[in-house]
Amino acid sequence: MITALPAPGAETVPTVEALLQGAILTSANFSIIATDEKGVIQLFNIGAETMLGYAAVEVVNKITPADIHDPQEVIERAQALSRELATPIAPGFEALAFKASRGIEDKYELTYIRKDGSRFPAIVSVTALRDAEQSIIGYLLIGTDNSARKQVEEKLRWTEEGFRLMVESVTDCAIVMLDSEGRVVSWNTGAQRIKGYAAEEIVGQHFSRFYPPAEIARDTPQRDLDAAAAEGRYEVEGWRVRKDGSLFWANVVFTAIRDAAGQPRGFAKLTRDLTERRLVEQTLTLAKGAAEKANLAKSEFLSSMSHELRSPLNAILGFAQLMESDATPPTPSQKGSITEILRAGWYLLELINEILDLAQIESGKLSLSPEPTSLAEVIAECQAMIESQAQARGISMTFPTFDVPCFVAADRTRLKQVLINLLSNATKYNKAGGTVIVGLSGSTPERIRINVRDTGAGLAPEKLAQLFQPFNRLGQERGAEQGTGIGLVMSKRLVELMGGVLGVESAVGSGSVFWCELGAAAAPELDARPAESASAAVAAQAQPGAPSRTLLYVEDNPANLKLVEQLMARRPTLRLLTAVDGNQGIQQARAHQPDVILMDINLPGISGIEALKILRDDPETAHIPIVALSANAMPRDIEKGLAAGFCSYLTKPINVNEFLAALDAALQSVQAHA
Repeated sequence: MITALPAPGAETVPTVEALLQGAILTSANFSIIATDEKGVIQLFNIGAETMLGYAAVEVVNKITPADIHDPQEVIERAQALSRELATPIAPGFEALAFKASRGIEDKYELTYIRKDGSRFPAIVSVTALRDAEQSIIGYLLIGTDNSARKQVEEKLRWTEEGFRLMVESVTDCAIVMLDSEGRVVSWNTGAQRIKGYAAEEIVGQHFSRFYPPAEIARDTPQRDLDAAAAEGRYEVEGWRVRKDGSLFWANVVFTAIRDAAGQPRGFAKLTRDLTERRLVEQTLTLAKGAAEKANLAKSEFLSSMSHELRSPLNAILGFAQLMESDATPPTPSQKGSITEILRAGWYLLELINEILDLAQIESGKLSLSPEPTSLAEVIAECQAMIESQAQARGISMTFPTFDVPCFVAADRTRLKQVLINLLSNATKYNKAGGTVIVGLSGSTPERIRINVRDTGAGLAPEKLAQLFQPFNRLGQERGAEQGTGIGLVMSKRLVELMGGVLGVESAVGSGSVFWCELGAAAAPELDARPAESASAAVAAQAQPGAPSRTLLYVEDNPANLKLVEQLMARRPTLRLLTAVDGNQGIQQARAHQPDVILMDINLPGISGIEALKILRDDPETAHIPIVALSANAMPRDIEKGLAAGFCSYLTKPINVNEFLAALDAALQSVQAHA
C-alpha cells in the first residue's frame, strides 16, 4: 500500500500510531532488530546501537542476528528445540526463528556480543512478521539487557548457597524449615544427628512426630505453632522423640516466616539437645538437696553441741562470778584462781561462739541487719573495751576524732566484732612499747575505710597468702598469745556480707595495716521521744520498800538452779519458785501466779516452747511475761524463741549484769501494766 504524499504547503500532522512507533524505535531502553525473511538485518534502532555498539549503517543489509549472539548458545537452543518438536533444525538464526515461523512467540536468555567483543546477558523475544497473505516477510527481535537481573540472581544464588552451607555446617543444632501447616521442608545435618532421620525420610512429614504421645494428645505441637504465629518467636523446652524411640530434653525456638501481608507462610525451627545439661542439673539438684540436708544436720549438731558446752560453762562462769562478787572477799590466792577460771571460761565461750558463727556463715544462715551505723559510737565502744588491755601491755593507742558525724552501712554488732578483733590482734602481736593507730580514709566518696596500723613484726608474703585460712595461726600456735585462728576469717566474711572489703598491707619489720572498707551512709532519722534507761529501771527495782515479787524458774539442771538461787538471794524483794520440768512449771504458774517466769528450753517431758504455748493459751497465765534462758544460742534458736512469744531470750552461760537487767525489765513491764 502506497501512502499519498501531502500537497505542497500543507502541514503534516503525525498520527498517534506514528508517534508511538517513533517513540518505540527511538527508545534507548531496549534493542529492536528487524530482519527480512532470510534473516538479514533491515532495522537497527537506537537501543540496539547503544546496547551492541554498532551503528545502524554497519549492520543493516550486512549481517544477521546470529553474528551478534553467542554461537554455542544458539546451537544449544537449536538442539533443545529439535528435541522439543522432534524436528531437525540447523543451527544458526533459523533456530531462533523456527518457533516464530510456526506462529509461536518465544523468549530466550542469550548472550549478546558487542562490537568490541564484550558479552552481556540479554532476554530476546522473537516474533515472525507476516504480510496480508500470512507469508513470512521477516522477523522482529526485541532484546533487553539482563545484566542487572543476572547479577541479582548470582548474588542471591551465592547467598542461598552460603546459607545452605552454613546451615549444613551446624551439627550441634537441628535447623528445620516448616511450611505453614507444620510439614518439614528442609532438614540439616544437625537435625539428622540429633533426631536420627535422614532428610529423605522426613521431608514432607509433620513435625509432630518428634513429640511424645502424651504431648500429641494434649495438642502441644499445634499450640507451639500457634504461639509462634502469634508472637513471632516462641521458645519452649520439653521432651522430644528420636527415630529410635528414645527421649531427649530439647530447647526449641520457633520463628514465624511471614509473607508481604504479614501472614505466616512457614516456620524456622531450631532444636538443641540439652539432655546432658538436664542430667547435670538433676544431679546438681540432688547434690544440693543432700548438701542442704547435711547443712541442716550440721546445724542441728552445732546447736546440740552448743547446748552441751554452754550448760557446764554456765555453772563454771556463773559460780566464778558469784565467788568474785561475794560479800566475803576472796583471799588473794582465791582471787587469782577465780580470775583464771573466768579468763579461761570466757575464752572458751568466745571459741564456741566463733566456731558457731563461722558455721552459720558457711551455711548461709547468718542474718545481718545493715543500717546506718555511727563510726564515732562504735569506735568509742571498742576503745573502752580494748584500751585497758593495750595499756597493760605497754601499747599506746590513738583513735580518730569526729568533727562531723560519720555513718557506714553495717550491722552494728558485727562491725563492733570485726573492729575488736582487729584491735585485739594489733595489741597482741605488737612489740613491747609499740603503738596502734586507728584512722579513717575514703577511697571514694561512697566508701569509708577504717585502718588499724600496728608496729608489730609484720608478715612475710607467704604468710600473707595464708592469713585468711580457718584455724591457721601462721606459726603462733606455740606462742604465748591465745587464739583460735578463726577471728580474721570471721571478720573478712562478715565485712563481705555487709557489702565491704577487708584487707591487709604488711612487710617484715614494718608492722601491718589491717583495713575494712564499707559503704558510706546518711545519718538515720532519730526518734526524739524520751525513753527510760535500763539502769533507771534497775535502780527503781532496788529501792527500799519495793513490793515483793515472785519469780518462777523452770530448769532441770541442778547447777543452773543453784546459780539462780544464789543470785536471787541478793534480791530480798524477789521470791524464787523452782520447777524441774515443763509440766511442773505449768502447775506452779497456775497455782502461784508468779510475776515473771524464767524458762529453760530443753526440758524433760515437754520443751520450754511447748510449755510457753500452754501458758499463753490459758487465760489465767497468759499475762505473765516469760523469759527464755537457754544454752540454745544459735541465731535461729533465738529467732524461733522470740517468734514463739518469749519476751526476751537469754543465752547460757549468763552474764550476771545482763541477766539481772533483763529480769528487772520484765518486772518493770509487769508494773507498767498493773
